[in-house]
Amino acid sequence: MNGLREYLALFLLLLFWLPFKAGAQHYHLPDGEKYEKIKFQLVNNLIIVPIEVNGIELSFILDSGVRRPILFNLSERDSISLNNVSEISIQGLGNGEPIKALVSKGNIFKIKDVVNESQQLYVVLDKEMNFSPRLGMPIHGIIGYDLFRDFVVDINYHAQSLKLHDPRYYKNKVTKRDQRLPISIIGNKSYVDGSVVMEDEREVPVKLLVDTGSGDALWLFRDLEKGLGVPEKNFHDYLGKGLNGHIFGRRTKITGIKIGRFELNDVKAAFPDMESYAAIVNLGNRNGSVGGEVLKRFDIVFNYSMNEIIMRKNGHFGEPFHYNMSGIDVQHNGVRYIAEKIKEARPATVGTTAYDFGNVQLIKEDVTRLSLVPEIVVSGIRAGSPADEAGLKEGDIIIAINGKKIHRYKLQEVVKLLNEKEGKRIQVLIERYNRDLLFSFVLENVLK
Repeated sequence: MNGLREYLALFLLLLFWLPFKAGAQHYHLPDGEKYEKIKFQLVNNLIIVPIEVNGIELSFILDSGVRRPILFNLSERDSISLNNVSEISIQGLGNGEPIKALVSKGNIFKIKDVVNESQQLYVVLDKEMNFSPRLGMPIHGIIGYDLFRDFVVDINYHAQSLKLHDPRYYKNKVTKRDQRLPISIIGNKSYVDGSVVMEDEREVPVKLLVDTGSGDALWLFRDLEKGLGVPEKNFHDYLGKGLNGHIFGRRTKITGIKIGRFELNDVKAAFPDMESYAAIVNLGNRNGSVGGEVLKRFDIVFNYSMNEIIMRKNGHFGEPFHYNMSGIDVQHNGVRYIAEKIKEARPATVGTTAYDFGNVQLIKEDVTRLSLVPEIVVSGIRAGSPADEAGLKEGDIIIAINGKKIHRYKLQEVVKLLNEKEGKRIQVLIERYNRDLLFSFVLENVLK
């Protein structure tokens, strides 16, 4: 199964249909407080927030495309007590059958000093629904609408912080750099109007789901009558994993996207196979989704109570959109031991070269140190890609890239090395069936 795809493109686009029941208690700030500021990690364009659930700290993705919090990937180390549990079936993206899950009511969620004493949540029991290996850090769940409902959510992507404002005290401070835009709240999710510029320079108006839980840039649904056809230069690819199976489609780029007065050019896009949406009865007039690789270029205030967002360009705005030019998907796969030669000091003996430190003499001696490091594997290869043509295979254990040991890199850095610089030669040392093999290829932008 392919894993990471261009900053985890759309792997986390989970548009769950979940039974929705009103009556859950809301989140609240301590008395007298007007907002709470929370630091987050931005990983592959996704907002990772620490949240305590019944006293246990877990990591959640802030996902404006999900209704209720969903837990998954709970191990023995993350043992947690849940209240009022029953079993249900849920349906989401993908071609598979509905899956079994648990629903739990009356749980205490705490984000710093923000508390909900009676949060409803869902637990997905499928062990394959595990985002941690592909993000390179533990991820336990996603949370969305309940926070956007109760607060004005001010996301500063550039500073990697968010503020949860009490709507009663929030004051709009719109400057010339900002733009206030109306949004539609439909099914507890927000939609914004914009337009896309296709390869023939036609500008097509679109309604897009605003999805902070997608690491990709833009998803568009085919609609030839409207002018949303797949550009000529494209390739078929695995787009990610939905709740009910794998999602495939065409990857491409479009001339641009316009939201309000802001315009981005040469934007990467994906056109999913519509079979993946079989579980969604009515898409209405929605034409796709805008995800984290576009949203991170702005600092955004979500004000559901006023049906608006306020957008401002930040330091990410001018960054180019990156494509998977190697064809390799990578992920963590547990840990492995490595042996490294190091220099170790020991007392000098007769006939050795020594270094004087006061009245103590030391010499340097080669010794071997065993270290436990993350194992990074090739989780997928795109057919016909440079890595595929070079001979790399799914399951290969990556040992080094361009001569540097793989454990010296974070997972995001590995992805960047493999995808960002067209024409760059990459040498990958891998282990396959206890043999070390060296492969070389050149990064190629197939959409150019």
